[in-house]
Amino acid sequence: MQLIIAEKPDQGLTLASVYKMKRKQGYIEILPNEIFPKGAYVTWAIGHITQLVPPEKYDPAWKKWSLQTLPIIPSQFQYEVSKDKWKQFTIVKNLLQDPMVTEVIHAGDAGREGELIVRNILRQAKCKKPMKRLWISSLTPKSIHEGFQSLLAEEDTRNLYYEAYTRACADWVVGMNASRLYSLLLKQKGFADVFSVGRVQTPTLALIVKREHEIDSFVSEPFWEVQANFLIDKKKYGGKWVKDGESRIDTKEMAEKIAAFCEGKGAEVSEVLSEKKEFLPPFLYNLSALQAEANRRFKFSPKKTLDIMQALYQKGMVSYPRSDSRYVTKGEAEGFPDILAKLSQLQEYSELFPLPLASIIDNKRFVNDKKVTDHYAIIPTEQVPVLSKLSQDEQKMYDLIARSLIAAHFGKSVTEYTTITTLVDGRATFQSKGKVQLEEGWRRVIPAYEKEKDPLLPLLEQGETGKVTKVEVKESKTQPPKRYTEGQLITLMKTAGKHIEDKELEKVLMKTEGLGTEATRAGIITMLKERKYIEVHKNLVYATAKAKILIQAVGDEILASPEMTAKWEQRLKEISEGQAVPKHFMELTNKMIDHLISTTVKASSSWEFNEEMVESFIPGKQKQKRKPTSLGKCKKCNGTVIDKGGFYGCSNYQKNHCDFTISKKILGKSLTQKQVKLLLSEGLTEVIQGFQGKEKSFDAKLSWDSEGNKIKFVF
Repeated sequence: MQLIIAEKPDQGLTLASVYKMKRKQGYIEILPNEIFPKGAYVTWAIGHITQLVPPEKYDPAWKKWSLQTLPIIPSQFQYEVSKDKWKQFTIVKNLLQDPMVTEVIHAGDAGREGELIVRNILRQAKCKKPMKRLWISSLTPKSIHEGFQSLLAEEDTRNLYYEAYTRACADWVVGMNASRLYSLLLKQKGFADVFSVGRVQTPTLALIVKREHEIDSFVSEPFWEVQANFLIDKKKYGGKWVKDGESRIDTKEMAEKIAAFCEGKGAEVSEVLSEKKEFLPPFLYNLSALQAEANRRFKFSPKKTLDIMQALYQKGMVSYPRSDSRYVTKGEAEGFPDILAKLSQLQEYSELFPLPLASIIDNKRFVNDKKVTDHYAIIPTEQVPVLSKLSQDEQKMYDLIARSLIAAHFGKSVTEYTTITTLVDGRATFQSKGKVQLEEGWRRVIPAYEKEKDPLLPLLEQGETGKVTKVEVKESKTQPPKRYTEGQLITLMKTAGKHIEDKELEKVLMKTEGLGTEATRAGIITMLKERKYIEVHKNLVYATAKAKILIQAVGDEILASPEMTAKWEQRLKEISEGQAVPKHFMELTNKMIDHLISTTVKASSSWEFNEEMVESFIPGKQKQKRKPTSLGKCKKCNGTVIDKGGFYGCSNYQKNHCDFTISKKILGKSLTQKQVKLLLSEGLTEVIQGFQGKEKSFDAKLSWDSEGNKIKFVF
């Protein structure tokens, strides 16, 4: 008789529900059938039932946080059962010891974490019975049935377990030592809090803080542009003045001179350039690409996307969500006609059928056995749902997956981009850009999400003449770098900081290097929020003072290096492929920690933090119960203005969506809490020195303009 151990209760139930069964307390009995002639038991973990033991279990002296006890490096790592999951562990252990059970089937999620969870239970229960591995990428009855007929041998996934175990131990060593090191040293500087440090979370945080500093140090510069409207042979269009490919003019006077020169003058089309661009259908989704897209379209956090996809996977409607591949095997592609036939029956997709391409089985953009390792791309399964029976969020995510598969069966989208050069009075050059979609192709399935920036242009030919009907000068300012969204953070982690703007996230996201893995990135971002390192407002990510303090202290140490973390990920991957030894990886990790402790203790004597960081710092959980310091009354709703990390804002945002905010930086000058208090109570600050003007710096007071609902300068 076999004992099947799943990762979660609902997963266990799904595996058992394919066969006749009886429910018991903490497990299910499968009755004898063709796959299990003697029947089988199905039980489950509850996620991570076991955990690495805390430092004091190795040595009581390690319980107290002290620099003298560092480094904390156990000679042999030990796991223990979590107290709140002991009851389920006992059920699993008793089943493992049942003399009727002669073989174990490991049925955890087909990935590294699933491998670790179930094997740790077997290790903790001291089970020596033979083991086989169920490895499937979807939970449909067909996949489950076929999976039990083609179980893997224990040694087939053993290296994956070694990688997961090594990763957990290395993360424990880095986290335990580095978190204590920086917390103790920063406490000496007056920052009493727990500064959590991690092998993946800290370099990710360093990238966020780097962007925060770029925004803080950015000085906006004004520029002017001249825009003209033309009438040529009854055809109207607009254009911008350009010189050497640049439309920005440094002074208002020069812009006005150009505008005055062009007013009412004759115009001639001097050049018409048209270029056709072909866009192939987007790749199928892996988890990173899906999280980035769901955040861009629906503002879903990466964790929310993963949770929704996990729920759809548990229902058997989509394939394994934690995949890092954007390809499928030929075997999977053979099943596409059946899936698509079922999708065609849904009202939401019926108008897209019949498909231009009957099969993509020979299209290597989507079907490539060599590019699929553990899992293939995220696709809908043959278990196609009635969409109205899904929640609104589930419908949105399923729609993305379904449309990605349908779009793969459509042709390319072809767009013609046109650039028209217009010469005014033979001297002033204006440029107009537009586009026309020649072939809709796959865009019929997935329309462009962004608003069209390029207008439609009339059909013009070189040499046509007309005149300027209107000309105006427009003033703008250079903009600071944009804050990351949560979706962009996923992309940033995936590319280890080599952030490339690629709307379809294609070639860059195909690399496996990066910070964390498909399965862990959402959790890292959630952790940064929970530990008060980042705040997310309207989908934009702000680094808190706590984050800036930590990253300044870490400095150029290896812990802040995305490239180094990416190399660690590569080494860990080599362990799973049997090309590297866990012991060597741990030796390198231990050496790195030794070096980190000695250099950081020396460097801490020279740490200095600016006034803004000190004032903005809010201690963690032990003091978090205290209400944030009130800086004054909100000018919009009479609520309380508090420090929100990246800016000062009204505390009533959650209650009534009051959006009253005061920027922490105005014209290159940081506003302190003291200055904000004065502004809110007196309506006026003291003189602040060093604002960066258009041409020179200046000193001024700040006052609140209640009519315009904004801050203004008082000289």
